[in-house]
Amino acid sequence: MPAPPEPKMVRFRRTVGQPVLAAFLAGGAAGAVSRTVVSPLERLKILFQVQSVGREEYKLSVGQGLKKMWRDEGWRGFMRGNGTNCVRIVPYSAVQFGSYNFYKKFMETSPGEMSPVRRLFCGGAAGITSVACTYPLDIVRTRLSIQSASFAVLGEAAKKKLPGMWATMVGMYKNEGGFLALYRGLVPTVAGVAPYVGLNFMTYEAVRKYVTPEGEKNPGALRKLLAGAVSGAVAQTCTYPFDVLRRRFQINTMSGMGYQYKSIWDAISIIVAQEGIRGMYKGIVPNLLKVAPSMASSWLSFEVTRDFLVNCRKVDE
Repeated sequence: MPAPPEPKMVRFRRTVGQPVLAAFLAGGAAGAVSRTVVSPLERLKILFQVQSVGREEYKLSVGQGLKKMWRDEGWRGFMRGNGTNCVRIVPYSAVQFGSYNFYKKFMETSPGEMSPVRRLFCGGAAGITSVACTYPLDIVRTRLSIQSASFAVLGEAAKKKLPGMWATMVGMYKNEGGFLALYRGLVPTVAGVAPYVGLNFMTYEAVRKYVTPEGEKNPGALRKLLAGAVSGAVAQTCTYPFDVLRRRFQINTMSGMGYQYKSIWDAISIIVAQEGIRGMYKGIVPNLLKVAPSMASSWLSFEVTRDFLVNCRKVDE
């Protein structure tokens, strides 16, 4: 006599409890939570990054910059671009965590065991995969973050009704070079994201192992928060100049704000000549202030969601 078919809910729990799929779904949740928590600091960082000589409306401290944002645009200014960022970060983070767990299967010397170099490599590959899948949303998010800011070079544009995500994407496609316009700045982005994600995963796993009490398999929530904060700060500081280049190239052809850099080396030369080495680190203060809550909440959300989904599968086994 054939066995009765499995109930649909049991099949569903078994499916979402698969390690790679659980990591994929948990990564999406982690991305949305972490970006929303630090949206004001994320936008302020971008406004600092795109300034150069003659564009110094946001040459302010972090506190003054946030006050200016509030004064000019109200609470919406704090969240400007966050909707698009969440639309981007959910698949970006999901692909990143999911692909990292996928690549791990081929790099582990034994279940759960991997050298720091292998973790670095897996993280770098995961970073490249996630960027390639979601880059157009990232460049649109940068444009949305800037277009309503009170930069003099934007003239009256900030006072008019501004286009949303889809209209911005279509406008770039029509007016700035077609499909390639949506991938402008991809090279410096990949050059920064690959080592950033690799360092992030490698450092997190190392710190997580260090803070796990002897005899226990997993650290508590506070220790996970600490590991996430440390890994994010290390990775961001080491790769930050690439993030500045990424933002500059993303607005390279933007009306009023375009820099017209010809290559990565041309951009570095001009930034250092006009703004000094500090120009490569513009916005790093709000960036570091957001790293701790962002990465801590990201890793904690990821682990809690992933463990919940995996445990749903185990209940039925």
